[in-house]
Amino acid sequence: MKIIVTGGAGFIGSAVIRYLIDSHSDVTVINVDKLTYAGNLESLSEVEDNPNYHFEQVDICDAQEIERVFNQHKPDAIMHLAAESHVDRSIDGPAEFIQTNIAGTYTLLEAAKQYWLTLNEKAKAVFRFHHVSTDEVYGSLGKDGLFIETSTYKPNSPYSASKASSDHLVRAWYKTYGLPVVITNCSNNYGPYQFPEKLIPLVTLNALAGKPLPIYGKGDQIRDWLYVDDHARALFRVLTQGKVGETYNIGGHNEKQNIEVVETICKILDELAPEHPAGVTFYKDLITYVADRPGHDQRYAIDASKIKKELGWVPDETFETGLKKTIQWYLTNNEWCERIQSGKYQQERLGLNV
Repeated sequence: MKIIVTGGAGFIGSAVIRYLIDSHSDVTVINVDKLTYAGNLESLSEVEDNPNYHFEQVDICDAQEIERVFNQHKPDAIMHLAAESHVDRSIDGPAEFIQTNIAGTYTLLEAAKQYWLTLNEKAKAVFRFHHVSTDEVYGSLGKDGLFIETSTYKPNSPYSASKASSDHLVRAWYKTYGLPVVITNCSNNYGPYQFPEKLIPLVTLNALAGKPLPIYGKGDQIRDWLYVDDHARALFRVLTQGKVGETYNIGGHNEKQNIEVVETICKILDELAPEHPAGVTFYKDLITYVADRPGHDQRYAIDASKIKKELGWVPDETFETGLKKTIQWYLTNNEWCERIQSGKYQQERLGLNV
């Protein structure tokens, strides 16, 4: 099987590629990535010399180059993960999110459709366009209830609105043109190699540096957390066994308030990195409350019973085991963290340009 993975140098994309190369010797992967600030080929160093791995530095908005990639590599499937993904960054600069997440997805769909139409009937039946999306398209939940695959779309940020738009485009290309698609919507991912603008690596690295740990509002916003390697397994399961035209929600069964997440990180760091920064007795002493994010959704929670029932997938990691693995990875890979932090992003707060 030959698979194009867009955004393969990103956090989730690189986890997918490592899983495919390490666990499936009969799979060839073509990594298509523009290499924006969050794209990092170091996350693929362990597979870069594998003969089943190929890298194409291509912008998904470049129709001519995307067409070339399809025609040159002749894939059996595409897993579309390339996206601008940080909510705070979308508040400061929504234009890039519209361009990449909406126009880029359109460009891929058109290229995939034209390529698919050239295939023989057997190859047409095998081909899949797998669109990877987020639970944020559903908006904000109250205290009760869970997002299901048929939940109404109510995106509240420029990021989630752009992802909702891309979901609708993918579904339209299935309904209108017959392009065989599957869609997945996942909860918050965490794990190794995550860019430190996201909550868990940001808190971890700030704590180790003795910097304040900012908590938005009261810290009572609730998210469902999914370990990235569990997500990678789920994505391949959907690609290979999911029903064409269907959506599958992928969650970790780990609802946590943001303040709980930060306090758990601090507790694990007290254990794994007991030499605290100067003036700090416990890492939780660094917690500080700041003004909430504009339009901050209160609660996300996914019902992942469909993928369990139909495809037999459940997460391997609990939040506690996955979080400890993640923090240990950041402690062990300090040089990677330093190289990331020396770039454009310096752990400053984003999303205040309203």
